[in-house]
Amino acid sequence: MFLAIGISIAILIGFQLISARIVPPAPPPETLAETSAQPAATAPAPVPPAEAAAAEAARAAPRLAIDAPSVTGSISLLGARLDDLVLRDYRETTAADSPRVRLLARAGGAEPYAVQFGWSAAPGSSAKLPDNDTLWTASAATLTPQSPVTLSWNNGAGLTFEIVLGIDAHYMFSVERRVRNDSGAAVTLSPWTRIRRDYTPTTAGYYILHEGLLGVLDGRLKELTYANAKSEGAKNAGLAFSTATTGGWAGITDKYWLVALIPDQKQAETASFRSVKLATGEGYQVDFIPETATTIAPGADASSRARVFAGAKEVHLLDRYEREYAIPHFDKAVDFGWFYFLTKPIFYALDWLYWMTGNFGVAILIFTVFAKGLFFPLANKSYKSMSKMRLLGPKMQALRERFKDDPARQQQEMMALYKAEGVNPASGCLPMLIQVPVFFSLYKVIFVTIEMRQAPFFGWIRDLSAQDPTNLFNLFGLIPFDPTVLSPFLHLGIWPLVMGVSMFLQQRLNPAPPDPVQARMFQFMPLIFTFMLARFPAGLVIYWTWNNMLSIAQQWLIMRNTRLGQPRMART
Repeated sequence: MFLAIGISIAILIGFQLISARIVPPAPPPETLAETSAQPAATAPAPVPPAEAAAAEAARAAPRLAIDAPSVTGSISLLGARLDDLVLRDYRETTAADSPRVRLLARAGGAEPYAVQFGWSAAPGSSAKLPDNDTLWTASAATLTPQSPVTLSWNNGAGLTFEIVLGIDAHYMFSVERRVRNDSGAAVTLSPWTRIRRDYTPTTAGYYILHEGLLGVLDGRLKELTYANAKSEGAKNAGLAFSTATTGGWAGITDKYWLVALIPDQKQAETASFRSVKLATGEGYQVDFIPETATTIAPGADASSRARVFAGAKEVHLLDRYEREYAIPHFDKAVDFGWFYFLTKPIFYALDWLYWMTGNFGVAILIFTVFAKGLFFPLANKSYKSMSKMRLLGPKMQALRERFKDDPARQQQEMMALYKAEGVNPASGCLPMLIQVPVFFSLYKVIFVTIEMRQAPFFGWIRDLSAQDPTNLFNLFGLIPFDPTVLSPFLHLGIWPLVMGVSMFLQQRLNPAPPDPVQARMFQFMPLIFTFMLARFPAGLVIYWTWNNMLSIAQQWLIMRNTRLGQPRMART
């Protein structure tokens, strides 16, 4: 088995060395052309890309500036497209001069990403509707939280369209669409809203993290990865998923960022996830359109309301929006996972401790103490059982020698000894097993919540959500070389090393398993865990190390007291 493990590691490292030399790097993304905004009558479906000149015209079109405390950017007045948004409070890296995170980007660039508003007409209608070539007129030059802006356009045939835009101090846009019918004839229209991402983004690629299309529709969470949207869309002309829903929300999520459409929560709508074939690759779309079109009589008008969230997935902010606008399960935009009932309370505990201490790393240390206290009765019982088992070592060794030629009888006698002494041989696993749900939930909190992103600890740990930046294989920076270019396995920081030592020391306090092969396997566990956790977030490694140290102290005290009490128990 050890030989197989060694060969497997050699194959992994060797493959990466060879592939790095023979596989050419991926070409940079090509420029994507603008697409038509005129949707089908039943839904805002994608249409073929236009010429590059259209994208150039969009870039040169007049724009409505956005100036809010948390975001800055602009809206293209050509097509009424929200396609330029930068987050003021977040930077790409921890460097002070790092660029701020860009969430939405214009067509014609490498990563077009936009939100668009429009109308569809009933089949056979000849009414002229706004599209990508429509140049809207803005009532003001800048959209601010204090100053909503109205975009207006008249089709020249009696229909006046308006889009009233507002924004709060954070990441929520309000959208009211109005139509005034002075045409002399009734017209039937359906207002739609869509998100278009005209490229496939690079994802973290972790099974425990969803990145792609998602929403809570008809009370149920629906998630589609980009690959799934593409494969499902190929079966149905691009339509990957569609459902009727009253209320809810849907959008496209990254690890920390979200763009989501939030329709009128009392309006019956059809929500759709789509893949879009582009000249340069694959695009993705999420859209809403009412189940029932609205007929506007001559001289009358109609309006509809919606909201757009475009920003960072801050947990408290999502919770506030959920309460304020009655958005169902809006907090599920953060991938808390199957242990939601445990993961989210752990986040709240860490966040409260952070506000008390000002450091998420310190919050993790304090949380670990509380967790150890919570599980103390069970761990205490387990450690006492392990201590008794350690005292049985001489008797167990005698049984092995006595029945060395009869393994079945040897196992039978050992079980009888365990029963007579009231010892559970599996008790050594219990302290670790009871930590697994907490460990996994804490991992999710550190890994997926933006509050942990770029949160510093002390010393060289400047981002608890990233791996320890130091590396044993370049002598912690003394050698100007990055071993991970050869293999990602060649990364071993200081904190993972300390964790491995703490795990080894804790293991020394435990009684050795009766099976010699199993005992040798356990000896390798600290080494395996050291390399395994080396690529985990530093915050998780710090938690595990501190937890081991507390366990060592607790276990040593219990075993010491058990040994001191053993003679008295013998005399009785």
